[in-house]
Amino acid sequence: MKTYLITGASGGIGSGIAKKLASEGCRLVLFGNRNEAALRELEETLSKTVPCKTFLGDLSDEKFVKKAVRESLAEFGNIDGLVHAAGVASIGLMTDLSLPDWNRLFGVNLTSAFLLCRELAPHMISKKDGRILLVSSVWGGRGASCEVAYSATKGGMNSFTKALAKELAPSGIAVNALAPGLVDTPMNSTLSEEELADVIEEIPACRMTDPAEVAEMVSLLLKAPSYLTGQIIGFDGGWE
Repeated sequence: MKTYLITGASGGIGSGIAKKLASEGCRLVLFGNRNEAALRELEETLSKTVPCKTFLGDLSDEKFVKKAVRESLAEFGNIDGLVHAAGVASIGLMTDLSLPDWNRLFGVNLTSAFLLCRELAPHMISKKDGRILLVSSVWGGRGASCEVAYSATKGGMNSFTKALAKELAPSGIAVNALAPGLVDTPMNSTLSEEELADVIEEIPACRMTDPAEVAEMVSLLLKAPSYLTGQIIGFDGGWE
């Protein structure tokens, strides 16, 4: 039985991934931050079929990450992979962005990836096996007006993925990033119908994707041979 650590599990994409992996019989370690009710509800549902452990906290907090990974390994004895789906966005002019907000985005979106990978890498190296999949964004490659900080964090995540993949490849560990386009999640619910229509018009597939489709892609990538590593895999309906 595989064991996967999933962040952002209280959000749309993360919960979709958790449900998909649970349906495949995987043991799960689920992380959430602010939406405790959603995380507990997901745990209650999934724990009926698979072993499930949850943590609520700030993934940019080094002490929290260290403790959570240590407790997870103590309980399950093994973690086969990390799916890092936690993330926050900020829409507005760069000149209106405060330094605390900038730092918050980098903490949640990028520093968290570093802390989690640093804690899990020694365990995976000792096994000569493991999968690390970071959820990036189409904006990490092309950038988005009025989302400068978010784009910068996802661009950093893409470079982090490529560099870490080279570092861990000799140990049989695959490190990749999945870069979705427009996903039907609460994060995009702030867009008006007109704004959504304008974006969808640019997408060759003529629609958004949804968390279930993203989860299906995640499942496929976790099963891929370790020779697939260091890749930023677009999942955007041909948009990029």
